[in-house]
Amino acid sequence: MSDDLKLSRRAVLAGSAAAAAGTLATQARAEGDPLITEVQEWASGLGEGVDATPYGLPIEFEADVVRRNVPWLTADPISSINFTPIHALDGTITPQGCAFERHHSGAIELRKEDYRLMINGLGVSPLVFTYADLERFPRENHVYFCECAANTGMEWAGAQLNGAQFTHGMIHNMEYTGIPLRTLLNEAGYDGATEGRWVYVEGADASSNGRSIPMEKALDDVLVAFKANGEALRKEHGYPVRLVVPGWEGNMWIKWLRRIEVTDAAVESREETSKYTDTLADGTSRKWTWVMDAKSVVTSPSPQAPITHGPGPLVITGMAWSGHGRITRVDVSKDGGITWETARLGRTQGDTKALTRFYLDTEWDGSEMLLQSRAMDETGYVQPTKAQLREVRGLNSVYHNNCIQTWHVNTDGSAENVEVS
Repeated sequence: MSDDLKLSRRAVLAGSAAAAAGTLATQARAEGDPLITEVQEWASGLGEGVDATPYGLPIEFEADVVRRNVPWLTADPISSINFTPIHALDGTITPQGCAFERHHSGAIELRKEDYRLMINGLGVSPLVFTYADLERFPRENHVYFCECAANTGMEWAGAQLNGAQFTHGMIHNMEYTGIPLRTLLNEAGYDGATEGRWVYVEGADASSNGRSIPMEKALDDVLVAFKANGEALRKEHGYPVRLVVPGWEGNMWIKWLRRIEVTDAAVESREETSKYTDTLADGTSRKWTWVMDAKSVVTSPSPQAPITHGPGPLVITGMAWSGHGRITRVDVSKDGGITWETARLGRTQGDTKALTRFYLDTEWDGSEMLLQSRAMDETGYVQPTKAQLREVRGLNSVYHNNCIQTWHVNTDGSAENVEVS
């Protein structure tokens, strides 16, 4: 390539960049913008000192970015759920204060000094660990998503809730610090030579929420975690210690973890028989559907995040995840699945079984759109339509709904939840 051609190409690129900036920048009024030309209150005096808020809080202008619940969803908020404001977040890490809660008997207060973790059962020596004991074991840090099995569950029969926070907000993605469960099992003497093929885990709260986990998974990537996003777990997330079961339904991520029992078979507790099973069209239910399959959702534009700037450059963004591993591709459709465009992944490397942010940088001409996203993971699995799910599961299911979601974007930029099967 000649120097003249190189210079010409650079000039073209520079001109294109300037033109693009011109289309995005707000044009100042001819008489001048007072926010630029006049000294503002925030620049006329001193701000708060460094000791004003010993623990930092969100600024008041972001007061709308909060967890929300649906009052009619459950009989009582003590055994209920709230939703992560995914429409208002970007990147992938969920702040603990925004991360959804699910309780079966309310969030309890348990001091670190009063914490005890017991291990007992087949082929192990009974042990009791204090919190201080756990801090002495080698620890690891991993980013994982946690999704309630009932996320999007109300959408089986049709479009129900008008907002990504409510349709897909039973999810969070945090960096967990903890000890591999296999380390503690090994400390208790488990060597795989016994008939212990499962672990039964339960919490210290009144519900205990006991669940059975196959030993293969327990020895793989399960963590006994005591930090999230670098700080202590919040009360509602299981302080001081919780279980992290990467890629598997959130009900298995036992909070306030108090006991791990090695067993020869699944305990068949309430939470793994009458609940968290998939009811099929013929009335039978299948169980042991622990893995959260590949799923995605457009978070903006969406009902709670409408387009407010009018036609022109538009960033369509959302999240994708898979309990089977990494997300390798996300496609976005503006016409209800007739045509698709491949989105840009915000992060292509990193921890498996974690949220992936995607972006489609596009132009909006002001016309209506039927926005959808479709995720694919490293196993080759492709996120299904709702019609494809219904062919297998019928209309009576609640759990593990990973169907493609549709938002109808109107000409004024507002959006609503609709069904395009």
